Amino acid sequence: MTTTMKKIILAIAVVLTSLSAGAMDLITNADINVRLGYGVGGTMPLGMPATIRHLNSYKMQFNPSLGIDVAYPVYRNWSIMAGLQLENKGMDEDAQVKNYKMEITRGGQTLAGVFTGDVTTKVTEWMLTLPVQAVFHYKKVNFKFGPYVSYVGNRDFSGWAHNGYLRVDDPTGPKVLLGEGKDERGEYDFTSSMRRMQVGVDLGVDYHFDNRFGAFFDLAWGMSQLHKTDFHTIEQTLYPIYGKVGLTYRLK
Repeated sequence: MTTTMKKIILAIAVVLTSLSAGAMDLITNADINVRLGYGVGGTMPLGMPATIRHLNSYKMQFNPSLGIDVAYPVYRNWSIMAGLQLENKGMDEDAQVKNYKMEITRGGQTLAGVFTGDVTTKVTEWMLTLPVQAVFHYKKVNFKFGPYVSYVGNRDFSGWAHNGYLRVDDPTGPKVLLGEGKDERGEYDFTSSMRRMQVGVDLGVDYHFDNRFGAFFDLAWGMSQLHKTDFHTIEQTLYPIYGKVGLTYRLK
Protein backbone atom coordinates (compact mmCIF):
# COMPACT_ATOMS: atom_id res chain seq x y z
CA MET A 1 0.00 0.00 0.00
CA THR A 2 1.41 3.36 -1.01
CA THR A 3 1.92 6.27 1.37
CA THR A 4 -0.70 8.31 -0.52
CA MET A 5 -3.29 5.55 -0.18
CA LYS A 6 -2.57 5.26 3.55
CA LYS A 7 -3.11 9.02 3.96
CA ILE A 8 -6.43 8.85 2.08
CA ILE A 9 -7.68 5.94 4.22
CA LEU A 10 -6.57 7.73 7.37
CA ALA A 11 -8.36 10.92 6.30
CA ILE A 12 -11.58 8.99 5.57
CA ALA A 13 -11.36 7.29 8.97
CA VAL A 14 -10.93 10.65 10.72
CA VAL A 15 -13.92 12.12 8.89
CA LEU A 16 -16.15 9.12 9.66
CA THR A 17 -15.11 9.19 13.31
CA SER A 18 -15.90 12.90 13.52
CA LEU A 19 -19.29 12.40 11.88
CA SER A 20 -20.13 9.53 14.21
CA ALA A 21 -19.14 11.59 17.23
CA GLY A 22 -21.19 14.51 15.97
CA ALA A 23 -24.21 12.26 15.38
CA MET A 24 -23.93 10.79 18.87
CA ASP A 25 -23.65 14.28 20.35
CA LEU A 26 -26.73 15.35 18.40
CA ILE A 27 -28.77 12.39 19.59
CA THR A 28 -27.57 12.76 23.19
CA ASN A 29 -28.58 16.43 23.43
CA ALA A 30 -31.74 16.32 21.32
CA ASP A 31 -35.37 15.87 22.33
CA ILE A 32 -37.24 13.28 20.27
CA ASN A 33 -41.04 13.38 20.18
CA VAL A 34 -43.80 11.35 18.56
CA ARG A 35 -46.92 13.24 17.45
CA LEU A 36 -50.44 11.99 16.81
CA GLY A 37 -52.91 14.56 15.56
CA TYR A 38 -56.01 15.36 13.55
CA GLY A 39 -56.42 18.13 10.99
CA VAL A 40 -59.35 20.39 10.14
CA GLY A 41 -59.35 22.92 7.34
CA GLY A 42 -59.86 23.27 3.65
CA THR A 43 -58.49 23.91 0.20
CA MET A 44 -59.64 27.42 -0.59
CA PRO A 45 -58.92 30.70 -2.37
CA LEU A 46 -57.44 33.60 -0.44
CA GLY A 47 -60.51 35.76 -0.03
CA MET A 48 -64.02 34.73 -1.06
CA PRO A 49 -64.56 35.47 -4.78
CA ALA A 50 -67.86 36.93 -6.00
CA THR A 51 -68.61 33.74 -7.96
CA ILE A 52 -68.90 31.74 -4.69
CA ARG A 53 -72.10 32.91 -3.02
CA HIS A 54 -72.62 30.55 -0.08
CA LEU A 55 -71.14 27.49 1.63
CA ASN A 56 -73.95 24.94 1.84
CA SER A 57 -72.11 22.28 3.81
CA TYR A 58 -68.70 21.15 5.03
CA LYS A 59 -67.95 17.61 6.22
CA MET A 60 -65.04 16.51 8.36
CA GLN A 61 -62.71 14.10 6.60
CA PHE A 62 -60.40 11.44 8.01
CA ASN A 63 -57.37 13.71 8.40
CA PRO A 64 -55.00 11.97 10.84
CA SER A 65 -51.31 12.72 11.16
CA LEU A 66 -48.49 10.66 12.62
CA GLY A 67 -44.98 12.03 12.93
CA ILE A 68 -41.69 12.13 14.71
CA ASP A 69 -39.43 15.13 15.26
CA VAL A 70 -36.04 15.93 16.71
CA ALA A 71 -35.33 19.23 18.49
CA TYR A 72 -31.72 20.24 19.05
CA PRO A 73 -30.82 23.15 21.39
CA VAL A 74 -28.82 25.92 19.72
CA TYR A 75 -28.87 28.96 22.03
CA ARG A 76 -30.39 29.47 25.49
CA ASN A 77 -34.17 28.97 25.08
CA TRP A 78 -33.97 28.33 21.33
CA SER A 79 -33.92 25.03 19.44
CA ILE A 80 -34.10 23.88 15.84
CA MET A 81 -36.65 21.17 15.18
CA ALA A 82 -37.03 18.94 12.10
CA GLY A 83 -39.43 16.09 11.60
CA LEU A 84 -41.27 13.76 9.27
CA GLN A 85 -45.06 13.42 9.18
CA LEU A 86 -47.56 11.23 7.37
CA GLU A 87 -50.82 13.14 7.05
CA ASN A 88 -53.94 13.75 5.01
CA LYS A 89 -55.40 17.12 4.08
CA GLY A 90 -58.89 16.38 2.87
CA MET A 91 -62.27 18.04 2.70
CA ASP A 92 -65.81 17.46 1.42
CA GLU A 93 -67.80 20.62 0.81
CA ASP A 94 -70.75 21.90 -1.16
CA ALA A 95 -71.02 25.53 -2.26
CA GLN A 96 -73.53 27.70 -4.09
CA VAL A 97 -71.94 29.49 -7.05
CA LYS A 98 -72.89 31.91 -9.81
CA ASN A 99 -71.14 32.22 -13.19
CA TYR A 100 -68.45 29.87 -11.89
CA LYS A 101 -65.94 28.76 -14.51
CA MET A 102 -66.28 25.00 -14.87
CA GLU A 103 -65.65 22.00 -17.10
CA ILE A 104 -67.90 18.97 -16.65
CA THR A 105 -68.57 15.58 -18.16
CA ARG A 106 -72.11 14.25 -18.61
CA GLY A 107 -73.18 11.30 -20.71
CA GLY A 108 -69.68 10.95 -22.14
CA GLN A 109 -69.70 14.56 -23.37
CA THR A 110 -67.34 17.24 -22.02
CA LEU A 111 -68.79 20.74 -21.66
CA ALA A 112 -66.99 23.91 -20.54
CA GLY A 113 -68.44 27.27 -19.59
CA VAL A 114 -69.83 29.07 -16.55
CA PHE A 115 -72.06 27.33 -14.03
CA THR A 116 -74.74 28.66 -11.68
CA GLY A 117 -75.98 26.30 -8.99
CA ASP A 118 -74.35 23.99 -6.43
CA VAL A 119 -70.87 22.45 -6.65
CA THR A 120 -69.74 19.52 -4.50
CA THR A 121 -65.96 19.07 -4.18
CA LYS A 122 -64.00 16.23 -2.57
CA VAL A 123 -60.28 16.65 -1.90
CA THR A 124 -57.81 14.04 -0.65
CA GLU A 125 -54.07 14.62 -0.18
CA TRP A 126 -52.11 11.89 1.59
CA MET A 127 -48.60 13.25 1.94
CA LEU A 128 -45.22 13.06 3.62
CA THR A 129 -44.32 16.39 5.20
CA LEU A 130 -40.91 17.62 6.34
CA PRO A 131 -41.17 20.66 8.66
CA VAL A 132 -38.14 22.64 9.84
CA GLN A 133 -38.93 25.04 12.67
CA ALA A 134 -37.34 27.44 15.10
CA VAL A 135 -38.58 26.72 18.63
CA PHE A 136 -38.67 29.07 21.61
CA HIS A 137 -39.06 27.40 25.01
CA TYR A 138 -40.91 29.17 27.82
CA LYS A 139 -41.62 27.07 30.91
CA LYS A 140 -43.99 24.30 29.75
CA VAL A 141 -44.77 25.95 26.40
CA ASN A 142 -42.89 25.77 23.10
CA PHE A 143 -43.63 28.29 20.35
CA LYS A 144 -42.77 27.07 16.83
CA PHE A 145 -42.47 28.63 13.40
CA GLY A 146 -40.88 27.60 10.13
CA PRO A 147 -41.29 26.29 6.58
CA TYR A 148 -42.39 22.86 5.43
CA VAL A 149 -42.23 20.87 2.21
CA SER A 150 -44.63 18.02 1.36
CA TYR A 151 -44.74 15.28 -1.23
CA VAL A 152 -48.31 14.29 -2.14
CA GLY A 153 -48.66 10.57 -2.84
CA ASN A 154 -52.35 9.65 -2.99
CA ARG A 155 -54.43 12.56 -4.28
CA ASP A 156 -57.93 13.36 -5.51
CA PHE A 157 -59.79 16.51 -6.57
CA SER A 158 -63.19 15.63 -7.97
CA GLY A 159 -66.89 16.32 -7.61
CA TRP A 160 -69.98 17.33 -9.47
CA ALA A 161 -72.07 20.37 -10.46
CA HIS A 162 -75.78 19.99 -9.72
CA ASN A 163 -79.06 21.79 -9.08
CA GLY A 164 -78.39 24.52 -11.66
CA TYR A 165 -77.36 25.21 -15.22
CA LEU A 166 -74.21 25.57 -17.32
CA ARG A 167 -73.84 28.27 -19.95
CA VAL A 168 -71.56 26.70 -22.56
CA ASP A 169 -68.43 28.74 -23.40
CA ASP A 170 -69.59 32.06 -21.86
CA PRO A 171 -72.47 33.62 -19.81
CA THR A 172 -74.58 34.05 -22.97
CA GLY A 173 -73.96 30.57 -24.40
CA PRO A 174 -76.44 27.68 -24.72
CA LYS A 175 -78.04 26.68 -21.42
CA VAL A 176 -77.61 23.11 -20.14
CA LEU A 177 -79.69 22.12 -17.11
CA LEU A 178 -78.00 20.00 -14.42
CA GLY A 179 -80.12 18.12 -11.90
CA GLU A 180 -79.55 16.25 -8.64
CA GLY A 181 -79.46 12.66 -9.89
CA LYS A 182 -76.23 10.94 -10.89
CA ASP A 183 -77.31 10.86 -14.54
CA GLU A 184 -78.45 14.48 -14.44
CA ARG A 185 -75.48 16.21 -12.81
CA GLY A 186 -72.12 17.12 -14.35
CA GLU A 187 -69.04 15.29 -13.07
CA TYR A 188 -65.50 16.67 -12.95
CA ASP A 189 -62.09 15.31 -12.00
CA PHE A 190 -59.01 17.57 -11.87
CA THR A 191 -56.79 15.13 -9.97
CA SER A 192 -54.15 14.89 -12.71
CA SER A 193 -53.57 18.67 -12.52
CA MET A 194 -52.70 18.63 -8.80
CA ARG A 195 -49.13 19.34 -7.69
CA ARG A 196 -47.03 16.58 -6.20
CA MET A 197 -44.84 19.00 -4.22
CA GLN A 198 -46.19 21.60 -1.80
CA VAL A 199 -44.45 24.22 0.32
CA GLY A 200 -45.77 26.44 3.07
CA VAL A 201 -45.28 27.77 6.57
CA ASP A 202 -46.24 26.15 9.85
CA LEU A 203 -46.68 27.85 13.20
CA GLY A 204 -47.80 26.27 16.41
CA VAL A 205 -47.65 25.75 20.16
CA ASP A 206 -46.68 22.72 22.24
CA TYR A 207 -47.74 22.38 25.87
CA HIS A 208 -46.10 19.80 28.12
CA PHE A 209 -48.26 18.19 30.82
CA ASP A 210 -45.19 16.51 32.30
CA ASN A 211 -41.81 15.20 31.21
CA ARG A 212 -43.37 12.75 28.72
CA PHE A 213 -46.84 13.79 27.58
CA GLY A 214 -48.07 16.96 25.97
CA ALA A 215 -50.50 18.51 23.50
CA PHE A 216 -50.01 20.66 20.42
CA PHE A 217 -51.80 22.94 17.99
CA ASP A 218 -50.37 23.75 14.55
CA LEU A 219 -51.55 25.92 11.67
CA ALA A 220 -50.16 24.97 8.24
CA TRP A 221 -50.62 27.60 5.53
CA GLY A 222 -49.84 26.43 2.01
CA MET A 223 -47.89 28.91 -0.11
CA SER A 224 -47.92 26.93 -3.36
CA GLN A 225 -51.21 26.58 -5.19
CA LEU A 226 -52.95 23.20 -5.19
CA HIS A 227 -52.96 22.82 -8.97
CA LYS A 228 -50.19 23.25 -11.51
CA THR A 229 -49.59 26.71 -12.96
CA ASP A 230 -50.97 25.74 -16.40
CA PHE A 231 -54.32 24.71 -14.89
CA HIS A 232 -56.96 27.36 -15.61
CA THR A 233 -60.26 25.45 -15.60
CA ILE A 234 -61.06 26.84 -12.15
CA GLU A 235 -60.43 30.56 -12.14
CA GLN A 236 -59.54 30.80 -8.43
CA THR A 237 -56.13 29.79 -7.12
CA LEU A 238 -56.60 27.28 -4.30
CA TYR A 239 -54.34 26.80 -1.27
CA PRO A 240 -54.41 24.13 1.48
CA ILE A 241 -54.92 25.77 4.89
CA TYR A 242 -55.30 23.40 7.82
CA GLY A 243 -55.19 23.48 11.59
CA LYS A 244 -54.05 20.44 13.53
CA VAL A 245 -54.50 19.42 17.16
CA GLY A 246 -53.07 16.40 18.91
CA LEU A 247 -50.89 14.76 21.53
CA THR A 248 -47.14 14.35 21.88
CA TYR A 249 -45.02 11.75 23.63
CA ARG A 250 -41.37 12.38 24.39
CA LEU A 251 -39.14 9.40 23.60
CA LYS A 252 -36.05 11.06 25.10
